[in-house]
Amino acid sequence: MSEKKTKGSHQSQSEQQEIIQTFQQLRNEQRSLISKITELEQDLNEHKVVLETLSEVSGDRRCFRMVGGVLVERTVAEVIPALSNNRDQLTKLLENMNELLVKKGKEINEYREKHGIRVRGQEPPPQAPDTEKATSSGGVLVANKS
Repeated sequence: MSEKKTKGSHQSQSEQQEIIQTFQQLRNEQRSLISKITELEQDLNEHKVVLETLSEVSGDRRCFRMVGGVLVERTVAEVIPALSNNRDQLTKLLENMNELLVKKGKEINEYREKHGIRVRGQEPPPQAPDTEKATSSGGVLVANKS
């Protein structure tokens, strides 16, 4: 009979380990999304800076652009449309990635609530507001009219 209890408790412990591993995997996916979003935001800012700089230069001036690891010589007039297109695509991609991040956050919160997971350093949510503290801590401000 004691064997069954240890097997049952061992099984629940393995289930707990599986729940924790799944939770950690979800958090790692969220972290990788955040790092990818940060990287894309930096690329977008670089594109904006380059476009602002090139807008002040004449269209027939030579400039160099990295295409697939190869430095290519073009004119400003040829490069600006390509950079604008890249900027627009980066903006759309960032919007999609941010939506994915929000969905992943909701998924993590639902998983946490479903399995009762508490993160270290995070206080448990209050069950009910304490009415005594609310009434005793309230103050009254009186203005002197002299």
